[in-house]
Amino acid sequence: MEFNPYLVHIESEQHLLQEMRQIGSTETGNHIMVKKGQTVVIRVDNVGLKAANLLKQEMLAVGGDAAVHRDVAALSIERSSMLLMGTKRQFELLLPKLKLQPFGLKRLAVEMEEVLVQAGERSAHKRKGSLVCGSFELPLGERTLIMGILNITPDSFSDGGRYMNLEAAVEHAHRLTEDGADILDVGGESTRPGHQPVDEEEELRRVIPVVERLAKEVKLPISIDTYKSKVAKEAVQAGAHIVNDIWGFKIDPDMARVCAELDVPVIVMHNRAEPFETDVMNGLIREMRESVALGLAAGVKKERMILDPGIGFGKTYEDNLLVLRHLADFCGLGFPVLLGTSRKSVIGHCLGLPVEERMEGTAATVALGIANGADIVRVHDVKQIKRVALMTDALVR
Repeated sequence: MEFNPYLVHIESEQHLLQEMRQIGSTETGNHIMVKKGQTVVIRVDNVGLKAANLLKQEMLAVGGDAAVHRDVAALSIERSSMLLMGTKRQFELLLPKLKLQPFGLKRLAVEMEEVLVQAGERSAHKRKGSLVCGSFELPLGERTLIMGILNITPDSFSDGGRYMNLEAAVEHAHRLTEDGADILDVGGESTRPGHQPVDEEEELRRVIPVVERLAKEVKLPISIDTYKSKVAKEAVQAGAHIVNDIWGFKIDPDMARVCAELDVPVIVMHNRAEPFETDVMNGLIREMRESVALGLAAGVKKERMILDPGIGFGKTYEDNLLVLRHLADFCGLGFPVLLGTSRKSVIGHCLGLPVEERMEGTAATVALGIANGADIVRVHDVKQIKRVALMTDALVR
């Protein structure tokens, strides 16, 4: 009789429990062992020298390990980033010990505890809830939501000028709805590289008539794609339900306050003027947390925020691929995540194809994004990507 050994790639605690039940082990034993079956790696930054040495010792004491800067051992560096490696059970043993230690380790233990809870919720699409948009309520966690793009611009990279006419815009919105969109995203200023900025009045002139018509004719939540607080406020007053800020509260100093007063969901996107020189994911997560902090300080409720890693914004081709590969790290922040890759230059660069031939590349990024935890995908080709999302959901949710 063959032993038939093979590696089991554990995707989540639930997957590990299923594997244990398959072989017939006891439920009591399963729940003890499940926290030993997955290795967790947590990165922390700016750890003082004394704290770094103490943290490494404590991690080793519970059976885990910690990587630190080479100069920590020589006591010749003031602060270090660290990678902490262990099972969930080992972290459970570690955290209470850290809460008794000096040098900032008590606060670090609390922050790591929150990260572990968020990771557990996100890793297997376990978090359930809803996105309340006025009278609309969309499920989160049950299936991927599709956001259809409606650009009221003359110069957007994909469909600039096609929907500047009000009737054409409304007709396209109805088509997106029929194709299966869950949300319509209306924008009045192109954000492609090298775009020409428009002032508030021109942006309002473009979007308000469209939002007013759609609010009356379409039974879907409407998102206003703008980084200007005045446009956001007037669009919501005209019938929009969501604000989509591509600058994550960092351009218009009033945007966070206005979103708090409007009390609507807000998509907080990562953006920057220049790409990171190194350590892209670390920088992305750090700057995303800065945007969240701006929102919370202004009164935006945590449950109202949706995060977007900003594919194509302030990132090189290689950066965009890296963020897509490691999207699960971004989703670990504990917020609903929107992914916008539709027809973008990262796909064109990879495939060597013009904008109108990038649907299959978009589909690949969407499937990977959903598998790694994305809740909403923002796309041009709603009918086709809806099918991709349904199939991917059947596999991973």
